[in-house]
Amino acid sequence: MGVGIVIVVAVIVVIALFCIHLSNNIVRLSNRCDNAWDQINAQLKRRADLIPNLVETVKGYASHESGTLEAVIAARNGVVKATTPDEVMASNNVLTGALRQLFAVSESYPELKANANFQQLQNQLEETENKIVYARQSFNDCVLMFNNAIQTFPGSLFAGGRAPKKGFEISDADAQTPQVKF
Repeated sequence: MGVGIVIVVAVIVVIALFCIHLSNNIVRLSNRCDNAWDQINAQLKRRADLIPNLVETVKGYASHESGTLEAVIAARNGVVKATTPDEVMASNNVLTGALRQLFAVSESYPELKANANFQQLQNQLEETENKIVYARQSFNDCVLMFNNAIQTFPGSLFAGGRAPKKGFEISDADAQTPQVKF
């Protein structure tokens, strides 16, 4: 009878450890999603911080393109003021479109394109755009892993009412990194 009790206790301990592992894994995956989102926000902030300098540089050469410059500023402010992930995603898409328009306008001003400050800002923005794409991909991978963990058995038993997370979605038009030409 003593061996039977030991086996029952061992089975209960193994089941308890398995349950703890599943629960902790869901928490780790959720935290990983939060961290990945923070990385996106850091890159979006970096881009938002570069835009005022870019606008000032363009303004010196293309002051009569005020509509485009105002659109970029408004879109940048939308990203800065966004508080929820959905607002951040939507405002990011608007800003990407506004930046495309700004770079299209810059094509009409050879002296602007030749400006070293403008070229440096373009390079920094292009680098930041690439980092945003990578951070977005990392976030979406984390979201996929988290959602799989809480929606499949046996993880769904330990999800604790956690809702699936939403990935960072962009429109098809914004799916490509803006092309910067010199």
